[in-house]
Amino acid sequence: MQVPKRRYDQIIERQDPHISEAKFTELKSKLERLKNISRFKWMSEVARLAEMGDFSENHAYQMAKGRLRGINAKILELEDYFKYVVVIKSGGTKQRVQLGDRVTIKQGDKLKSYQVLGPLEADPLKGIISHKSPIGEALMGKRVGDRLRVQLVNKEVEVEVMAIE
Repeated sequence: MQVPKRRYDQIIERQDPHISEAKFTELKSKLERLKNISRFKWMSEVARLAEMGDFSENHAYQMAKGRLRGINAKILELEDYFKYVVVIKSGGTKQRVQLGDRVTIKQGDKLKSYQVLGPLEADPLKGIISHKSPIGEALMGKRVGDRLRVQLVNKEVEVEVMAIE
């Protein structure tokens, strides 16, 4: 008989705690959905399949138990994340680039606009960059008119901060 390997025995690396209010609301609703709908659905499915008896040969039961275990692990992960999460508050003076700000930069002849958020929400194709990315890290704390050099993977670029919104 093979001993199952549990994920919760592994050391879990914590994610960056910075998220926007929209992402916070999305994750809260996901947690409630997992707790109130998905878990009970799979618990009843496990109970129904358990009535068939002979757990060692009941493949559907094993799959349902695995699914329930995965849901419970995700619930625990989200509950742990909410213990240390920091919701990014927008506002402030807009004198310097901060988390949550939308920054317009000039790179060569092109103007680009990015919102600086945490890594969990980063999506460069939608104009959202992480404050831990090379450009995001370089922009943090800069003012309008500042010029900076950013080392990307294969090249170095020079950008100028045009606006902070």
